Amino acid sequence: MKYNLLGNTGLLVSELCLGTMTFGGRGMWTAIGTLPQDQVNSLVKQSVDGGINFIDTANIYSEGLSEQMTGQAIRDLGLKRDDLVIATKVRGQMGEGPNEVGLSKKHILQQADESLTRLNMDYIDLYQIHGFDKLTPLEETLEALDLLVKSGKVRYIGCSNLAAWQLMKALGISAQQHLSKFVSLQAYYTIAGRDLERELVPLLLDQKVGLMVWSPLAGGLLSGKYSRDAKTKEGRRVNFDFPPVNKEKAFDIVDVMRKIAENKGVTVAQIALAWLLHQPVVSSVIIGANKPEQLADNLNAVKVKLDESELKELAEVSKLSPEYPGWMIERQGSGR
Repeated sequence: MKYNLLGNTGLLVSELCLGTMTFGGRGMWTAIGTLPQDQVNSLVKQSVDGGINFIDTANIYSEGLSEQMTGQAIRDLGLKRDDLVIATKVRGQMGEGPNEVGLSKKHILQQADESLTRLNMDYIDLYQIHGFDKLTPLEETLEALDLLVKSGKVRYIGCSNLAAWQLMKALGISAQQHLSKFVSLQAYYTIAGRDLERELVPLLLDQKVGLMVWSPLAGGLLSGKYSRDAKTKEGRRVNFDFPPVNKEKAFDIVDVMRKIAENKGVTVAQIALAWLLHQPVVSSVIIGANKPEQLADNLNAVKVKLDESELKELAEVSKLSPEYPGWMIERQGSGR
């Protein structure tokens, strides 16, 4: 396991991060996982034993149960809190009231306290907004997050699922008003979904913002268990067909990954994860599991090395179609 700096900070996080969407299972989250506490404890132990020091959750996962079970696992296993980097998120609907959703100062400050209670912790290492809130000015959101950092309840702030202009606007406000700034972006990125590379990857590299990847196997589509010719009756895609993917192109990519995997004696999922770990913009890849063997397979992806010819073959089969203004910027920049 390697440890990378999270954006322009001195915080070292494991290149794999344990995701907790499978913990508990309430409401819509039952389609993703319904793990009880003893199995949660086992997965957390397996992750930490494998070198992971980074755990990502959110207040909305299983309606708060995921946070609660994450904190309980750390206590049950006797893990030292300060050895771990704990990340959670705020934005989603947490009650029926009109102010129990979004990124207002009221909601953020309330939810930070409630997340700390569920986690049974004194501070959150990385507190992330879970998306954009068009009703709340970014200035208000950033002021609330800055208050949390200054109070000691939060160490760093991050964001998730933002467009490039939204993230850049937020960074500009933070710089102008001397507020804490986003150190990381949590975003969907896979070899079958490289849209991030159009605008966000150049921004992240330029502004030294870290990247945490969610759904690195495209909801299991890149695990190797699916193919264009056969239908499986198990796996997350059966009950929760998300995120959106061009499946025909994805299966073309899987065909290439399967060939490389067979040559190396590894799994297709490990090739998909290894490709992400070879991308310089990636700080950490979030992995989740329902079974110990799934987690073990993902953990072993850090051992897979792709050579130049393999990376070239994967880049070719998964390349983005040209899009303006990207093709014009590339053309005009070729001589500089």
